[in-house]
Amino acid sequence: MKKIAIITDSDASLPSDIAAENDIRVVPISVNFGEEVFLAGVDLNDTTLFERIDRINKLPTTAAPPPSAFAAAFQSAFDSGADEVICICVSSKISGTYSSAVTACETFPGRAISVVDSLNVSLGQGFMALQAVDIARRGAEREEILAHIEGMKPRLNLFGALSTLKYLALSGRVGKLAAGFADTLNIKPILTSRDGKLEMLERVRTNKKAIERMLELTVQSLNGRPVERCGIIHVCNLEGAQAFRDMLMREVDCPANTMIVEFHPGLSVHTGSGMVGVAVLAA
Repeated sequence: MKKIAIITDSDASLPSDIAAENDIRVVPISVNFGEEVFLAGVDLNDTTLFERIDRINKLPTTAAPPPSAFAAAFQSAFDSGADEVICICVSSKISGTYSSAVTACETFPGRAISVVDSLNVSLGQGFMALQAVDIARRGAEREEILAHIEGMKPRLNLFGALSTLKYLALSGRVGKLAAGFADTLNIKPILTSRDGKLEMLERVRTNKKAIERMLELTVQSLNGRPVERCGIIHVCNLEGAQAFRDMLMREVDCPANTMIVEFHPGLSVHTGSGMVGVAVLAA
């Protein structure tokens, strides 16, 4: 049986302990404050990210890992005995990460490396990596794993409720006047992952109503199907994430291993502190 290594990037929102437990190598996204470069999940988490943003009142930029970072991850996998590699990347429609991983393959002519465009973000992407590990451990061939990952895409749904438009205003995506007006009216945007992009789905009044609406959308997306995997995502809002998980588990039969994870700096910089989200994979 061939040994297949699974690699992803830090936008998959996989905690380091879960990645290590599943032998998933994670290539970090870069977060740049001017000339200072930080690696998401290595020397910067959501808490330290927003402590710095709030102190200087300015957002950093993010950058895809260079091909050399993926090449190092591929080499590490082969050095550890892998015969083949599957690399699952954040959606190519929001990042150059997929392209960078594809370029890194040129360093390994003749080696069996498959780079997958997840067309997803956060745990939508992370669930693909975890599923790939599970199937590989059962002895599946690389093509079988790739087909399974592709089949997951229409069964994945992700929603997120923003607590403020302050950070979108800092990014320039929303005017500061409009953001201030929206915050005064307590308007809370709900995001979703659609066609590989994070898009604004709805705007509702008050955080409570946003959370309730996100719960409704999650249940509707399942359409009565069982939940295969589920995870709650947050940005510096563990209490809110725990409360939402409790709400969801009263409505849906979620797996016992439903996790709560940080969104991760490569993504959270675009949504702001306080966000709570959910990713579900329908069976």
